[in-house]
Amino acid sequence: MQQLNNFFINLHSYLGGHEWFVFFLVGTGIFFTFYLKFPQIRYFNHAVKIVKGKFDKKGDKGDTSHFQALTTALSGTVGTGNIAGVALAIHLGGPAALFWMLVTAFLGMCTKFVEVTLSHKYRDFDEKGQVAGGPMYYMKKRLNIALKNNKVINTGKWLGIFFAAATILSSFGSGSLPQVVSISDSMFATFGIKHIITGAVLSVLLALIIIGGIKRIAKVTEKLVPGMALIYLIGALSVIFFNYENIIPSFISIFKNVFSGTSAVGGFIGASFAFAFNQGVNRGLFSNEAGQGSAPIAHSAARAHEPVSEGMVSILEPFIDTIIICTLTGLVLLSSGVWNEKVKNQFQKTDIEILANSYNNSNQIDVDNIRHHLNGGEKLAVFNGTLHIENGKVVEPVTIIHARSIAENINIYDKKELYTGELNIVSGKIIELSGSLKVEGESLVHSAQLTTIAFTRGFLGQWGKYIVAIGIMLFAFSTAISWSYYGDRSVTFLFGAKYVVFYRILFVIAFFFASFTDTTIIWNLSLLTVVFMAIPNLFGILFLRREVKSTIRQYWIDFKAEHSEEKIPEKL
Repeated sequence: MQQLNNFFINLHSYLGGHEWFVFFLVGTGIFFTFYLKFPQIRYFNHAVKIVKGKFDKKGDKGDTSHFQALTTALSGTVGTGNIAGVALAIHLGGPAALFWMLVTAFLGMCTKFVEVTLSHKYRDFDEKGQVAGGPMYYMKKRLNIALKNNKVINTGKWLGIFFAAATILSSFGSGSLPQVVSISDSMFATFGIKHIITGAVLSVLLALIIIGGIKRIAKVTEKLVPGMALIYLIGALSVIFFNYENIIPSFISIFKNVFSGTSAVGGFIGASFAFAFNQGVNRGLFSNEAGQGSAPIAHSAARAHEPVSEGMVSILEPFIDTIIICTLTGLVLLSSGVWNEKVKNQFQKTDIEILANSYNNSNQIDVDNIRHHLNGGEKLAVFNGTLHIENGKVVEPVTIIHARSIAENINIYDKKELYTGELNIVSGKIIELSGSLKVEGESLVHSAQLTTIAFTRGFLGQWGKYIVAIGIMLFAFSTAISWSYYGDRSVTFLFGAKYVVFYRILFVIAFFFASFTDTTIIWNLSLLTVVFMAIPNLFGILFLRREVKSTIRQYWIDFKAEHSEEKIPEKL
């Protein structure tokens, strides 16, 4: 299993973890932004009117309203990435990484508009009369490419099959199993609730919701998404306004080092432009999923007599998910000052690296050398051999790097007693850290732990950590709800609606067991399946670019004929 896990990690480094994939996604967004003349700006107000139901017609076919489709898609994208992902991006790339997250979201608004429009246009209805839509349907119906011997080979059908299979795997990977792990870990750390109890309760709730299909899912998400967003908003603003003197400096820091990278400050070692750019783009894409092709499955269920209106609704999704919610998280981290502050914590083995020499955080030359080492520049010598520990302290003159910072005041414990003994180190990494041994000290932290600390630096004080715990629970649980629908529509595409019930049962069972078992290998597999979803989808929307443009143009012609009193944001 470890070899398979390492294979997934290695393969990901050539796919989703490689620069070509980032540029492919961003490049697609840039292309459509200019090709369609900035629809994310010109159509924004019109999209808001559509969501409000201003242009609804009686007899429109579909399973959900525009608002329900939007909240269902949002529940799939507003997840742990909004809480932990932003913290990780800033931890790795500094405040400038948040800027690149926002740029990615702006471009993603256009990408999502295109993929949703096509998916809604070519949606189907299954044998039970429910909408069955998503990129796999436009691939099957439209991406037939003429090849040799003047025969039409149904390439689109096979791309659709490939996409649907990847979506099913992703529904367990990024959509379900890691979500319940985040919830159960948070509930245990904050409230002391055992993992298996959290898993059991949420699994029952999940089953009751998804067994009712998209109509019940939509009824839940249209109430859950606004509610959880409001709770998180109140908590975030309580921190931001408590630290009001840091609001303007926080905004300045986001834009100040966009093209130069963030210099060392506090415990933060510093990050280059390339590092900030890559981290911001990757976290932005993970947050709003633009181009991945998942959200179009939810939007395809919306009641509409034509596809473009629902495509416009989807413009709002990356705006809410990333530009609003992720910006709030970023301002909480920056205004509170915790992003570059070392705090006492228990070190994670995977975040530890041991350098062969002693370096000091107050020595600028040392800081510069470590910055180059961490950011892909000239490498420093790492420790190999045996570390001797006396009364919890390391005897050798080494430097312990934890979470990309120079760790201080380090103690090693065996259970609750200071440890005396040895640790074997290979290439700067601890080979084995038994269950009874733990390393504690002061260093930077990241992900959900960093956001949790930041939320305690406001009007709510220590109560702020409960906002994060509740936020993680609601955000992650809602993600699992939506991804169950994405998976069951993919099962419908591949096998038919009658097999969906077996998928739902398996989805709930896996959700339960993941709450108290290690799902690392599934998470690493899902990193690959996200790429397997995105590549055929991006290829498809680029291939059908002219059809998208003509479909939008026809929409405005028809709209002008029916609503002559409305201002048309389109040159006809």
